[in-house]
Amino acid sequence: MTTTRSIGDVMTPHVVTLPPDATVREAAVRMREYDIGDVVVVDGGGDGGGGVRGVLTDRDIVVRVVAADRDPDDATVGEACTGDVVTVRPDTSVDEAVGKLREAAVRRMPVVDEGGRPVGMISIGDLAITDDSRSALADISAAPPNS
Repeated sequence: MTTTRSIGDVMTPHVVTLPPDATVREAAVRMREYDIGDVVVVDGGGDGGGGVRGVLTDRDIVVRVVAADRDPDDATVGEACTGDVVTVRPDTSVDEAVGKLREAAVRRMPVVDEGGRPVGMISIGDLAITDDSRSALADISAAPPNS
């Protein structure tokens, strides 16, 4: 009997969220604190209680704030994040989620509940660890950070 795995089986269940008016510096501090490369920007506060408005990645900070000579204490995550975020639900099949990642050409996406609130994250690294554990991407994704 074949079982189709869902994103809920492989996602990272913890997601760090911030409201759109949080500063980019706050986001960078959270990324360092949690050893992550992104935060989810949510409406209705930073407790994850609102819907997904965007995702701010470490690359967004470099390109849209640092390289643009903006002050990270003045720039907000709402201004610097990538909007139009593709999301999946925990019951989405892994195959369908991979298709969405490919189509959107993104490396990670939020996992949301029925109300659109973030409940986790899925990344190509998560999928490599579970689907192709012998790949270089899986090795890199599973390795401890090189702080």
